[in-house]
Amino acid sequence: MKTIFITGASAGLGKATARLFQANGWRVIATMRNPEKETDLNGLENVKLIRLDVTQKEQIDTTISELTANESIDVVFNNAGYGLSGSLEASPIEAIEDQINTNLTGVIKVVKAFTPYFKERGRGMFITTTSVFGIISCPLASVYNATKWALEGLSESLSYELAPFNITIKTVAPGGIKSSFVNGVKAFAHPEYDPIQEKLIDLFFNNNTLLDFSEPEVIADVVFEAATDGKNQLRYMAGADAVKIAGQLTEMGSENFRKHVGRLLNIEFPGN
Repeated sequence: MKTIFITGASAGLGKATARLFQANGWRVIATMRNPEKETDLNGLENVKLIRLDVTQKEQIDTTISELTANESIDVVFNNAGYGLSGSLEASPIEAIEDQINTNLTGVIKVVKAFTPYFKERGRGMFITTTSVFGIISCPLASVYNATKWALEGLSESLSYELAPFNITIKTVAPGGIKSSFVNGVKAFAHPEYDPIQEKLIDLFFNNNTLLDFSEPEVIADVVFEAATDGKNQLRYMAGADAVKIAGQLTEMGSENFRKHVGRLLNIEFPGN
């Protein structure tokens, strides 16, 4: 029986992934900040709940050291994260640092802690949730976008670095997901950016021009595909909207796509 270790398994994609792998005969180690509050996964066979805050290095190192001494782990799914919304100008530096510490540095800490174990085993796989906003960007999410672009860069670099040790690196880049993730977004408003915010809400939630939100189970299917297809493939776009955007980006090129998004948002860029 194979085992997957999941961060951020308390809701949304993390929980859907835990349920899918369990249903397909995997052992699941589901980590979250408050496992005592979990009522859906704790009754499932071959699912183990563990407390883990990916911003706490000592907790990560201790937890992984204890696990790898007693468990055989095949896949690590880095999924913990949340959104930060608002202009960079309006976002407190503490919120910016928290976003980076959770979405980016947390992944780095987990990968660093597991790498010696996978090297010793002679095999292993890291899958990381990035985002369609790891290949394109939008306004009022600059730090969130920065973390997701960074995860794509980190993963691509690691795919070279860890290949000699038979360690596979993959990313799953979802578009919109119907989950409590949106409710957990930390938002910081600034009246001067309200016209952009209103247009974004319209494009994201009213007419699905940019994002067309998928059920988390749809994205979990892509995570399972990445874990089991045996392909030498780094990036998996997940959700019809993400696949569409990736296709448009390839067809238009990055600069023309940026101008396309600007037109959708009624933004006029300086210069010719």
